[in-house]
Parts: sequence; structure tokens; C-alpha cells
Amino acid sequence: MKEILQTVDSVTPMRCTFDECRDYTRTFAKSFYFSSFLLPKEKRAAAYAVYTFCRYADNIVDSGTTAAEDIRSRFTELNLFLDEVYDSPSLQLLSNSAFAQTVKKYSIPRKYFSDLIEGVCMDTELKRYNTFAELENYCYKVASVVGLIMTEIFGYSHKAALPYAVYLGKAMQLTNILRDIKEDYRMGRIYLPDDELKCFEYTEDDISNERMNENFAMMMRFNIDRARAYYELSTHGFPYLTNDGSRTTVVLMYKIYSSILSEIEAYGYDIYSGRRYVSTAEKLKLTAGYLLNRSERKRFSRLPDSKHHERLRSLYPNMNFDM
Repeated sequence: MKEILQTVDSVTPMRCTFDECRDYTRTFAKSFYFSSFLLPKEKRAAAYAVYTFCRYADNIVDSGTTAAEDIRSRFTELNLFLDEVYDSPSLQLLSNSAFAQTVKKYSIPRKYFSDLIEGVCMDTELKRYNTFAELENYCYKVASVVGLIMTEIFGYSHKAALPYAVYLGKAMQLTNILRDIKEDYRMGRIYLPDDELKCFEYTEDDISNERMNENFAMMMRFNIDRARAYYELSTHGFPYLTNDGSRTTVVLMYKIYSSILSEIEAYGYDIYSGRRYVSTAEKLKLTAGYLLNRSERKRFSRLPDSKHHERLRSLYPNMNFDM
């Protein structure tokens, strides 16, 4: 773990070339790197540059060894870098930073990165969440905005794609939370909302002692069902994505990440004895299955009719489909 953190710290988005961002993504984002192979070369490079920024910001907090003063200093440095990129970009900066070139080329809104930094900072301030609404706000800032950034790179035919990117980001973050309950607890964090823990009568002591009882199973089933509902919602945005490999990349990420939930189920919800993941062989199987499934590819390319959003609003009255 120490070696990994040293590698992360040796790379910063301020000075990363496109080749360095590619290598960084290949090391630390195996599922995304795998899914990106069908992207056009320029979009793939841009996606890696953005991932490097997002991962660097996240690791400032997740290293677990950084003093509070150093954390503040690093985030100040990141914000100053963003100021330079957006407000007074120099030719030298654009030539030396893959991230700066990507932001300019794809006109990615500054607010997305500001929201991301704000979300990551929440991990230094909040160790528990009272309600799912609070947790959902966190998921938006640390994951959904990444989806929105990637959507700007991938391209879309209508802004209707954006709220669905938000739901895919939330689904993926909820998946991370379920998979990493043990690891997060060791870092002093419990993301599962307090009111839901009380509802299922599953306590911090249960997490600490890694108890797998019926209450735990019911809680996991509930959370997996909710995450799957978000995944299913996100699929309605796929037809709006550019069909140059970008749509397929997002579909593969959806399939691979949602399969982590199936892995958790296959192990009887046991997330304590090992980290659940999708093997390379299974990723290849999911990819081939999708590429050979003409009806599914057609489904994900068919634009919805004019009544589509109204139907979704009636089915999911608490969901926001506007951006």
C-alpha cells in the first residue's frame, strides 16, 4: 500500500503528459482502462488526463497519512492550478499539462472540478451521514461530476444525457461504498446512513466485528436493489452518447461495475473476507456478450420518444431529470 501511495504522490495533474496519464490510469483504474479501448485516440487520452486529476484529488485525503495542514495546502494548490487553467492559461501551461489541454479542448465547466474538490474535502469533515439524502449529495460530488466531465469528452446529441450520467455516477459510488465497508471503516468512515443502520438494527459494533447476520443481509439486499435502480435509470441516457466508441465505453463501465453487485451476492454479501471485483475473464465475457448482442446494442441506441421523461418522472417521483 505504501508503494502505491508513493506512486500516486509522484504524479500530479499540473505536470502530467498524456502518456503519463495513460500509464497512471492503467495502474489505478483497471475497469475504466479496460472499457476505454474502443474510444477514439484523442478522447481516450483526454479521459485519462481527467481521471488523473480526479484520482489525485481523491488521494490527497485517502492516503491516510497526510496532516490536515498539508491537505489544505494541496487543495489550495489544486484550486490555484484550476484558476490558472480557466482564467489565465499560458501557452507553456497548455503545452506541459495534458489536463489543461483537455479542459480547453472540450470546454469542461469549472464548476464540475470545484464540486469534485468540495466532495473530496467532505471526507476530512464528515465521517458519518445521517440520511441517504446527505450521502446522495456526497455521491454526486465525488462520482456524478466525474460522469458529467466524461460526458463532455465523449460527446452527446442532447443535454438530456446529463441527468442520466449523474445516476450512473451515483450507482457506481454506491457500489464502491458497499464493496469497501471494511476498508472505509478502518479509515474511520461509515458511509451507510445512520437512519438506515438503525432501521436494519446493524450497528458500528457490528461493522467493527464484521458480523454477518440476517440484519446485515437485509441491509445489503436493500442497498444493492437501490444501486441497481440507479444503474437501470442511467441506461436511458446511453442513446444520447456519441456512437464512435464512446457509448460502448459507457455501456461496458455500466456492465462491469454493476457486476460487482452480483459478485457481492455470489459471496453471500461477504464483503469482509475479501474485496469483490470482476475478473479480466469476466470483463472479456461481458464485452463480447454486448458486442455480439444486436438487440441490446439497438436498445441502447434507440432515442426515447417525447413522453419518455414524463413516464420516468411518474415512475420515480423523487428523482431529478433536469440539469
